[in-house]
Amino acid sequence: MKLVSIIVSIVVTTGTIFPAAAADMTSGAGSTFVYPLLTQWAVAAKQAVGVTVDYRPAGSGVGIQRIINGAVTFAATDMPLAPSDIAANHLIQFPLVAGAVVPVFNLPGIETGALILDGPTIAKIFLGEIKRWDDPGIAALNPHLRLPDTAITVVHRTDASGTTFIWTDYLSKISPQWQKKIGEDLVVDWPSGVGAKGNDGVLMDVAQTVGAIGYVEYAYANHSDLSVASMINLAGKSVAPTPAAFQAAAAGIDWSSAPDFGVVMTNAPGEASWPVAGATFILMKAVPFDAAGSAAALKFFDWAYKDGGSIATDLGYVPMPQNAVALIERLWTQKIKTGSGAPVLRP
Repeated sequence: MKLVSIIVSIVVTTGTIFPAAAADMTSGAGSTFVYPLLTQWAVAAKQAVGVTVDYRPAGSGVGIQRIINGAVTFAATDMPLAPSDIAANHLIQFPLVAGAVVPVFNLPGIETGALILDGPTIAKIFLGEIKRWDDPGIAALNPHLRLPDTAITVVHRTDASGTTFIWTDYLSKISPQWQKKIGEDLVVDWPSGVGAKGNDGVLMDVAQTVGAIGYVEYAYANHSDLSVASMINLAGKSVAPTPAAFQAAAAGIDWSSAPDFGVVMTNAPGEASWPVAGATFILMKAVPFDAAGSAAALKFFDWAYKDGGSIATDLGYVPMPQNAVALIERLWTQKIKTGSGAPVLRP
């Protein structure tokens, strides 16, 4: 699957708190994790009058840099920024949607969900310590499978990636060795494997190499022919990569308790929870360079929260709960101001 940047028309079809406009424009960049959802939201909104959104899926790191530099109206990142970074760069941050990162692999004859992996084993694979698919560590988790004597090729991201942050944050929580040697970040010093750019790049490289394993956002895997492994979660249960498991991971999140909504969802409790879940966060300037563009962006996000939930669910994302949306829209009113101090979002 090849994804390209989109320019779309978006409308608010329900009652809105935003002033009407014949044509609004805004620009964004960042996360490839959320890009399939943005694409589908665009398709659903094509027939309505509203906002033109130019979004570039360049990776979370690029998005963060572009919003700090004022090159875009909003950025999307799968790694929440620390409160100190939010304050230093005069930003606001809020979650747009939750989703999941899944391990994809290329072993002909083994279907999605049949292969079971746990965090420590995945860490050893990505550290280069487990090199073949019939390794005793993998075999012990899969006595029901006949695993091939095939070399493992690890495929990882080369760009500054929120998907990498979610993946490595999980591995750091589950493997002391990974935490000590590698840690978690948008970019890490990979000890083994080959690199690819973007979720679609990882997917392509895994598809081209028998024995390969990589990590991608679920919507990318779900629209490919590759298989996805089941995983052992914090409760010790084997869970399949399903939207229900992703929703279970997000169910207990208290968005009101973290400064700037900075919640990291990996290794969530619960017997049904998928262990590698995360959210995409939107970054905007508290005093935007382009107030009209920021108003247009908020119109788009308002539409997404109110009318985009079913599309998100169909793709395997988890929409924000209504109590979180109320907090987010209050943040918009209180924190995003014009240079003269007037709210960009007019009540």
